[in-house]
Amino acid sequence: MPAAGRPRAYRPAQSRVRPGWWILALVVVCAVAIVTTHALVSPASGASAGSGVGTAQWVSPGSPSSSPSSSSSPPASPSPSASLSGDACAASIASKLSLPDQAGQVLMIGTPIATPAQLTDTVAKYHLGGVFFQGRSTQSAATLHQSIDSLQSAARSSGAVPLQIALDQEGGEVQTLKGTDFPTIPSAVSQGQLSTSALTSQTTDWATRLVHAGVSLDLAPVADTVPAGTAQDNPPIGELDRQYGSTPDAVARDVSTVVTAAQSAGLLTTLKHFPGLGRVRANTDTSTHAVDDQTTADDPSLDPFASGIQAGTAAVMMSSATYPKLDSQNIAAFSSAIVTGLLRQKLGFKGLIMSDDLGAAVAASAVPVGQRAVRFIEAGGDLVLSVRSQDAEPMADALVAQAQGSGTFAAQLVAAAQQVIASKVRAGLVSC
Repeated sequence: MPAAGRPRAYRPAQSRVRPGWWILALVVVCAVAIVTTHALVSPASGASAGSGVGTAQWVSPGSPSSSPSSSSSPPASPSPSASLSGDACAASIASKLSLPDQAGQVLMIGTPIATPAQLTDTVAKYHLGGVFFQGRSTQSAATLHQSIDSLQSAARSSGAVPLQIALDQEGGEVQTLKGTDFPTIPSAVSQGQLSTSALTSQTTDWATRLVHAGVSLDLAPVADTVPAGTAQDNPPIGELDRQYGSTPDAVARDVSTVVTAAQSAGLLTTLKHFPGLGRVRANTDTSTHAVDDQTTADDPSLDPFASGIQAGTAAVMMSSATYPKLDSQNIAAFSSAIVTGLLRQKLGFKGLIMSDDLGAAVAASAVPVGQRAVRFIEAGGDLVLSVRSQDAEPMADALVAQAQGSGTFAAQLVAAAQQVIASKVRAGLVSC
């Protein structure tokens, strides 16, 4: 049976060779002899489970049927065995995908958390890389787990790689899940007042609850710094108390703590919104005028992102604001100077780069829907997020068409799909 809290790990098919009957008989005789001898020498000792050489394994979380208490031990952080590294496993799988499947893997499509079943056909048709649960819900962990199982079943039955399941569980005004199984999480401003040990303990509990429900990727923590005295002039972050502090050092410390605690509990984290939304005066969801005219490549406001990267965050989300001192022509999500030059090369991030919403967000509205996905991958991104289910088709079609017409883009698409799959290996969704 698959481990509770996770779908059955996707594993490429392998051939098997059966030994001759006489070898099998000899093995049985030897095994009986060994077991008998062990029982005679140490009858009270219990057998320990061994790991098969060449098989990647992951530690599974507990049952989703009951919520964990804050004193319960968290699930161990998923890690593959030494037989095949996560990158090698991901490369092997990505290289075998068809072009349409590669396009599907780099898409994360949103669905209302109250009615996730409506995305089942889209998951099966486009072999999506992930699903984003949007909205707010007080449903139980067991109910959520059933919904996730249904989506994962749709992916498996269509022959697709299992899905990354993501949502926003920051705390305060941005908390997708609440209720008996998901207690209220304080805002980042309040979390920033906690001691390191208290923040670690509470984050571990919040993360463990998500893992037990089948969530694999949290779109948190926020690594943006809102300067003191400017919160009310900063709609996307400061007005909602989403920042951990008003200085880069304070934010960096808490971001590192949250990343370490959440991922030790088995939940992948996403730093956002690179290179920072703490200085803008408009919200990219509702405006094309979100501009940060201060941030440079050596800006201290990048320190929280560097701290989270050093802590090992699985993912970083790109902002859709404009940063004239970094790239005067493009929003960050479409800027190779920011995505590749600054994040990949200067900061050395090697994990999953995902976009903020490129579907309903006004900041990207000047670009045709399909081309939004193309331009993000061209800039060096890996996973395109759209909160609108209807965007799956034009985005997938545009990605395929661009790859068919450009060998350079085709290589970028393969690399992006590989990064998405590598994140799934890390989450324990995929093994080789």
